[in-house]
Amino acid sequence: MKRSSETPTVFRRFAHSVSHAVGMPSAFVLACLVIVVWAATGPFFNYSDTWQLAINTGTTIVTFLMYFVIQNTQNRDSQVVQLKLDELIRAVEAARTELVDMEDLSDEELHRLQSQFESLRRSAESERRAREAGSAEKER
Repeated sequence: MKRSSETPTVFRRFAHSVSHAVGMPSAFVLACLVIVVWAATGPFFNYSDTWQLAINTGTTIVTFLMYFVIQNTQNRDSQVVQLKLDELIRAVEAARTELVDMEDLSDEELHRLQSQFESLRRSAESERRAREAGSAEKER
């Protein structure tokens, strides 16, 4: 079977559209409406096993399919954000360009970098407090 080069593009568009649509308040209202209608038909079907199976099967199928759609959208969004951050790191002259490939670092290396950034944050906070204290002293 020959795979069309259009298939990933078609799925990407489909996943983006579905992800956007199900994130709308109207999709939530529609889901609630389906549940209300299902619950209201319970007495008509004597709350039978088939009646319960209908909602269980429907929600299982939707959940299964939505997992792949949402995962595709999240993967793409994450990749786009990563590329934008990589471009910013590359464009800032003082930035450490070795951070561009951070996603490939081991957990230990990431922990070490996190510690470095926390140390930088604490230093910056101390400097800010010292400047504010100096400004307050000058005003007196």
